[in-house]
Amino acid sequence: MNEKIKELAEQAGFQYIKDEGIGWAGNYNASLSKFAKLIVRECIAMADDFECDVNQCGLVDRMKQHFGVKE
Repeated sequence: MNEKIKELAEQAGFQYIKDEGIGWAGNYNASLSKFAKLIVRECIAMADDFECDVNQCGLVDRMKQHFGVKE
């Protein structure tokens, strides 16, 4: 998993419990919404860094790379 995604998941309240074979755990009702908001804020911050058309600047490709999204 991409390190930035891990960081945002932890900020949202999820915990990774590797020793017990559980994986990610948390209060999904609260944490999932916060996780999504953190991702959106991260995307907005990236877009604010650009002063040109986002498609021409390659913003979509940068966001995919930033979040480790593969097509």
